[in-house]
Amino acid sequence: MANPLRCQRIGCNATFTEDDNPEDSCTYHESPLFHDGMKEWSCCKKKSHDFTLFLEIPGCKTGKHTTEKPVIAKKATPAAPKQAIKTPSPSTKESCPRCRQGFFCSDHGSQVKVMNTKPSESTTSEKVNLDLKESGKAPVKKIIDINQPQICKNKGCGQTFKEIDNHETACNYHPGPAVFHDRMRGWKCCDVHVKEFDEFMGIPPCAKGWHDAEAAS
Repeated sequence: MANPLRCQRIGCNATFTEDDNPEDSCTYHESPLFHDGMKEWSCCKKKSHDFTLFLEIPGCKTGKHTTEKPVIAKKATPAAPKQAIKTPSPSTKESCPRCRQGFFCSDHGSQVKVMNTKPSESTTSEKVNLDLKESGKAPVKKIIDINQPQICKNKGCGQTFKEIDNHETACNYHPGPAVFHDRMRGWKCCDVHVKEFDEFMGIPPCAKGWHDAEAAS
């Protein structure tokens, strides 16, 4: 006589033998679903919060007994809909805080020029020095001792020099303004940009000219 076997179908739990296992001898459920405290039978969609009452729900399927354990599925949680990320529209040149403060802005391409009805004396002097520097001529200087050590204030230079040794290729400097935007630092004149300030200070000058102890900062 064959040894009795225990049916593994959910909702049955009866004993049977291979010789005595006719069709429709087993009443069972396919598989339960568990989600947020709710128990539900996937086959007949009957559900209950109480586990004891859930197990007492009569089986809705019939078939042969089996020793294979069913696979219990877990109800998938529906994914939350993705919210569209709003991309802020670029600010206008008039409302851009960087442009309004006079800094070069790569978003708008140039510096905001503040128009003065009457230029100051220092502004006029700086413009004359800049025009002379671009033309390769020595900038206008105060009367000083030609052997007196001075510090060049051209951007990217900072060397000590004497006027007696000054000439049109004595200084290596950056003629263009410094650009600071989106954590990048660089020079507009040579179009070189880096992230670290030490790297920015080490960018080689791209122009030659006269040393100038009174260059505009």
